[in-house]
Amino acid sequence: MFRNWRIDSVNGALLAAYFISAWTLVAFNIMVAPVHGLYERPSVAVALFLSDHLQMAGMDTVRAAWLLALGRLTVVAFFAIYLVLLCIPRVRRTGGSDEALGIALAIGSLISFASMVMASKVGEMAALRLHATELLLLLGAAIVMVIERPVAAPKAVEAAAPLGLEQAELLHNR
Repeated sequence: MFRNWRIDSVNGALLAAYFISAWTLVAFNIMVAPVHGLYERPSVAVALFLSDHLQMAGMDTVRAAWLLALGRLTVVAFFAIYLVLLCIPRVRRTGGSDEALGIALAIGSLISFASMVMASKVGEMAALRLHATELLLLLGAAIVMVIERPVAAPKAVEAAAPLGLEQAELLHNR
């Protein structure tokens, strides 16, 4: 059963397990109570940056929090699609699930990078370490995915069938 699993498939499944659980919880906390959820540890750097550097008012902060939650849920959705496609052996062997993983890695890296930059601007070191770790996880998975391509399916070679007695061996019959 595990003969056709590649390293990037296992790596992507492990990343999906982490990001689906962690980012879904953060996004739902933001959706339930936008301001309170935004000031929790995974998003506090974004909240401090929005309030200190951009001087956003209350409703604008709520909209930014919902936008952050939507971005995180988009990444979670693409990781979930990747896991569903990964369960189909034919799709996994041909690398058909790599597109969903690539989109999740790209959007997740963008969110983590922006959060890391915001954390460094406001001086929030715990959030900086969290976002840097998430960014390194996502970039490492992207590098593994780029380097390890799916194995090409072997082309079927047809063996020359012996000619019957009634067929002459001519150049166009070979």
